[in-house]
Amino acid sequence: MKKIGILFGKENTFPQAFVDRVNAKAPKGIEAEFVKVDKVVQGVCDEYAVIIDRISQDIPFYRAYLKNAASAGVAVINNPFWWSADDKFFNNALATMVGVHVPKTVILPSNAHPTDTDEQSMRNLAYPLDWDAIFEYIGWPAYFKPFAGGGWKNVYRVTDRDDFFDKYNQTGQLVMMLQEEIKFTEYYRCYCLGQKDIKLMEYDPRQPFHMQYAKEPKPITAKMKKLLDNTVMRLCVGLGYDFNTVELALRDGKPYAIDFGNPAPDADYHSVGEENFEWVVENAADMAIRRAKAHKKTGMNLTWGKFITSAVENRKVNVKALNL
Repeated sequence: MKKIGILFGKENTFPQAFVDRVNAKAPKGIEAEFVKVDKVVQGVCDEYAVIIDRISQDIPFYRAYLKNAASAGVAVINNPFWWSADDKFFNNALATMVGVHVPKTVILPSNAHPTDTDEQSMRNLAYPLDWDAIFEYIGWPAYFKPFAGGGWKNVYRVTDRDDFFDKYNQTGQLVMMLQEEIKFTEYYRCYCLGQKDIKLMEYDPRQPFHMQYAKEPKPITAKMKKLLDNTVMRLCVGLGYDFNTVELALRDGKPYAIDFGNPAPDADYHSVGEENFEWVVENAADMAIRRAKAHKKTGMNLTWGKFITSAVENRKVNVKALNL
């Protein structure tokens, strides 16, 4: 029997619905359950073929557990090694590599010295930074947010130089990004599962939480849908995420990727709404079953992004040329 497990925290609606949906489909030799961790032994995890991760971004112990599980051959969704390495600033850089528009963005050192460091630890950093050039490049208003993390934590909209420094002085040891504001006409939050299935959801981050997903979305042309789908797919294939949301803001008819590294995205019935919830439960169940069927007891069963696999292929060519 191959088991599909889901590892989760405070969320209540999606995990149970996911397990119920997999088991209702009754795939031969496959069943789903909540992950139960009673011990973690190095190099061993034979309880599961697939684990859907919904919480390790907040629990370092779980991240270590999932890396160990992946090294033992479990197909962990999303890849815990890559998720431990990426961040929003790098993701922006990757977006430019795959031809996706992103807001102009700079990364800034933390306002306070990291623990156990002082000014000598950062002697390679110019002081002061070239603030005039930074502000001219980004423009006002702008968004000021952590380069890693999510959930709209520590995100500020800043309107001028004084406002920026006021907020900067509140960020402590957080490493922050300053990002151009995209004045959009339409905004979409898009599920992408298995680098295959995409659900475009009309969304407005300016609205109160319970009103952000449009209850009656406006029609979208086939041409625009194709453009948005293509943009989402470029990002998710590049990153290698199998369970992600991509936020796209339309300015002058062009989609700008605003936030697209969300490998434990909101899937709560009460926020995304009945139709979107049904879609994500159904497609997540199908994705997990496919991965369980394809699972091999030996070898790695992780998904790696095109950014990594292309680099590996190029390295193979170089090694061959050098007779190494």
